[in-house]
Amino acid sequence: MSRVALGLAGTVLTLYGLACGLLFVFQRSLIYLPPQGAPAVGEGLTRLGTPAGDELQVTVRRVPGPKALLYFGGNGEDVSWNLPELTRAFPDHALFLLHYRGYNGTPGSPSEAALHADAAALFDLVRADHPEIAVIGRSLGSGVAVRLAVERPVTRLVLVTPYDSLVKLGAEQFPFFPVSWLMRDRFESDRYAPRVTAPTLLIVAERDEVIPRASSDRLFARFAPGVARRVVLPGVGHNSISARGEYWEALRGGV
Repeated sequence: MSRVALGLAGTVLTLYGLACGLLFVFQRSLIYLPPQGAPAVGEGLTRLGTPAGDELQVTVRRVPGPKALLYFGGNGEDVSWNLPELTRAFPDHALFLLHYRGYNGTPGSPSEAALHADAAALFDLVRADHPEIAVIGRSLGSGVAVRLAVERPVTRLVLVTPYDSLVKLGAEQFPFFPVSWLMRDRFESDRYAPRVTAPTLLIVAERDEVIPRASSDRLFARFAPGVARRVVLPGVGHNSISARGEYWEALRGGV
């Protein structure tokens, strides 16, 4: 091989390595898109301390009784927006909408480990007053919800625009990079789904432009027989799904 060819190959490898390094360093800025400023719906905003000394920021609507609902949102979602509609849809449930670390002024930075730890801590705090806890996870939050349903006694589980694995989605988006080696926050719901025993509903957008339909289908296939069912809402996309009345009907049927 000539010196020119060797030099060119070296340059290509250097650039490729640099690109891999940049992808590794900035990967969380691609996964998490925290909304800034105070939550849009300030009603019910509460700081909850955990036994581990962490502080959770949660939008809360307190209702006495056994039933509660935990909501984990998407990667760029201000979860407080959901409070009015969830209040109308579930008047007999206490509502707890978790703001991820770094979202809407919540202390800390988001990561898979942090989100799972906060979800488990919130569940434990809520269960002291509400023994029947349903969980809704939307988009990124579906990965949080699936793992929580394995680690805690969730009564019902609803997954909105869910994916099977963030690693697989990343590999499809960046096919020329070793994504599986590079990703720190993996959110591999397909690993946890077979162990879920709570009745589960997957709500899928027919025209989801963010989560490929194949990813949702692969996740559905991972649940044990009889545990999960699936509703596909026609003519809606990833972000427009909650604007349809059928979405709220399906949500109520899942919880």
